[in-house]
Amino acid sequence: MTIKNILITGGAGFIGSKLSLKLIDKGYVVTVLDNLSLQIHAEYSPLYLSIKDKVKFIKGDVRNKADWFLALDRQDVVVHLAAETGTGQSMYEIEKYVDVNIKGTAILLDILTNTQHSIKKLVIASSRSIYGEGKYHCKSCGTVYPDERKDNDMKRGDFQVKCPFCRANAELLPTDEESKIHPSSLYGITKQNQEQMVLTIGKSIGIPAVAFRYQNVYGPGQSLSNPYTGILSIFSTRIKNGNDITVFEDGLESRDFVYIDDVVDATILGIEKDEAAYEVFNVGFGERTNVLTVAEALKKEYSSHVNIIVSGNYRLGDIRDNYADLTKIKGKLGFTPKVDFENGIKRFAQWVNNQEIMMDNYDGSIEEMKLKGLFK
Repeated sequence: MTIKNILITGGAGFIGSKLSLKLIDKGYVVTVLDNLSLQIHAEYSPLYLSIKDKVKFIKGDVRNKADWFLALDRQDVVVHLAAETGTGQSMYEIEKYVDVNIKGTAILLDILTNTQHSIKKLVIASSRSIYGEGKYHCKSCGTVYPDERKDNDMKRGDFQVKCPFCRANAELLPTDEESKIHPSSLYGITKQNQEQMVLTIGKSIGIPAVAFRYQNVYGPGQSLSNPYTGILSIFSTRIKNGNDITVFEDGLESRDFVYIDDVVDATILGIEKDEAAYEVFNVGFGERTNVLTVAEALKKEYSSHVNIIVSGNYRLGDIRDNYADLTKIKGKLGFTPKVDFENGIKRFAQWVNNQEIMMDNYDGSIEEMKLKGLFK
């Protein structure tokens, strides 16, 4: 399969812009379709400016069929990254998340199914959020896939994940691609839909498709002004504004943080390797780091004296823990992440130290959730 021209939707965003630059360095011709959302970046964003004169840029909306037709002209591959991404925000901005994430993807697939085109491969950005609480072990019941945590438990300060059968505390396991799909947020539901739509229609019309279930992506270039997603950016903006960091639950909830360069490398393997066709892959570092550790590491990197407050508050729809089993992507695509959290957070903090201090809008985002009854 000969690939030259690559369309990246959401290509002016965090992952998209970094992917664009790496693909250009490898000799590909890149087109970007992006609406330059004010919440994420806008026209003055360093991410957009980094690609502005290096790609064919189309300012457009994935919900607009005409924009899709313009962007798809003479393309070989579509990397579909454009999406609304805030887990908490998705629980009350329901129509917008469904409209952008699901309808936008449906329009792409409708065009590919019913019109002439040159597309040879589809890559869809999925998410670890589709696993919900992920894979666990119960001493009595074996491998289990717990439901979302109960409001009544968390009100009492019990944030542990329970076995869905006997209700004992369950032990976290690395989540593999065969694990149960049962998202606990509207965002996760939309990513599940995107993934299944692309893989199903791709197979039916003979276009190889691949889905990447990204864990928590971080690194230089991540939006410092978006209060809805990106815990390292949110904490960094609060620290730089001299505001205390409030950590939810007991601070021991954890995530698999994967550095942006590793995410880009994995995605390019999906574009270039035939072995990726019709497969789904976890993309993470394969280790868990708790939120309190993140906050303390950032304080240290910025030599800050702000307080870290473990609040006991929680957000409905948040998972407790998750980290990726990378066996499949290592075996099929030869991908191994290179940047561990200790080195990655240093690189990220060095970048933040050279950025303009952004306005801290985080308290406003929490007030929105409180009004909707989603923050306890």
